Amino acid sequence: MTDIHDTFGRQGLVRPRDGRILGGVCAGLGRRFGLDPWAARALFVLLLMVLPGSQLIVYPILWILMPSETWAERPSAGYGATPAG
Repeated sequence: MTDIHDTFGRQGLVRPRDGRILGGVCAGLGRRFGLDPWAARALFVLLLMVLPGSQLIVYPILWILMPSETWAERPSAGYGATPAG
């Protein structure tokens, strides 16, 4: 799971600490693609209305896969972190 979080974090897909409504998924998607969080939420809802029932699957999956900003900011043992010593 940490590999997925690291990959999403490097791509800029993180859930921000500020501007969250529920889990921060739409705010994170909006930030990644240069949209206002409310515009991202509106697009997300419109997209999910096209695919009925998908909101029950897509949002929780993204919530699990997208790391929080605090996760993305932590030093990772494999990506240039130096051991404390």
